[in-house]
Amino acid sequence: MRSDFQHLVTQTSEHISTITMNRPAVLNAFNERMLAELNEAVADAAQDGDVRCVILKGAGRGFGSGQDLSEFSSANGSEEPLEVSKHLGKYHQLIRTLQEMAKPTIASVHGVAAGISCNIALACDLRIAADNARFIQAFARIGLVPDGGGGYFLPRLVGIGKALEMAMLADEVSGPEAERLGLVNKCVPAAELEQATLQVAQRLAHGPTRAYGLIKQLMYQGLDSDLASSLKLEGELQGRAITTEDHREAIRAFFEKRAPKYQGK
Repeated sequence: MRSDFQHLVTQTSEHISTITMNRPAVLNAFNERMLAELNEAVADAAQDGDVRCVILKGAGRGFGSGQDLSEFSSANGSEEPLEVSKHLGKYHQLIRTLQEMAKPTIASVHGVAAGISCNIALACDLRIAADNARFIQAFARIGLVPDGGGGYFLPRLVGIGKALEMAMLADEVSGPEAERLGLVNKCVPAAELEQATLQVAQRLAHGPTRAYGLIKQLMYQGLDSDLASSLKLEGELQGRAITTEDHREAIRAFFEKRAPKYQGK
């Protein structure tokens, strides 16, 4: 993976790729350059056989404040019409890569996570939040609808009633409240966020990576499937999982009464 990004800091260690959005002066607001770089970095991590877990985080005081409205307003006020579908397509590519990559993704959230930044966090498989985190579906504040997959992920995580409340009123949801609602998997004191995220990432990075990828496929496709289709997919994916070296290693470890040593194969 490249390490010379303008608005990202990337690091890979012990099979964990950490991607840090790095525009702290504007609370990591998305401009075109950072979005393009994040798409590239996430796609590279998805294809890198040495990477078995991805962490997404923000530098400075927060995870991200959403779209850079100064850039957005400039485009909207220019003589050229703003191609909204083309603009959103770049976010959609990122969200699909996060969901479809055959390895776990974790959003590590501190401070503000607003607008599109919030929804990118929701697109990750797991979310760990600091107690100072603030999740905001800020779109209605400027007369827009939730984009970046918000209409898909939010009601599935918190239910339709709470999702409508968050989207329409655009009130902040704190880290502890996000945990209570199921918006995040875990909320910890801000000073413990980095270590808590790393502990989960290390556990995943040393687990049965192939099985995790199949679990993601089963769960995400199951959201939009009937029971018969889900059971059929379950059988197909289990047939693939049972042929993996990780499964064979787990069986060996069971009979040898030791912890398995997964290789992600």
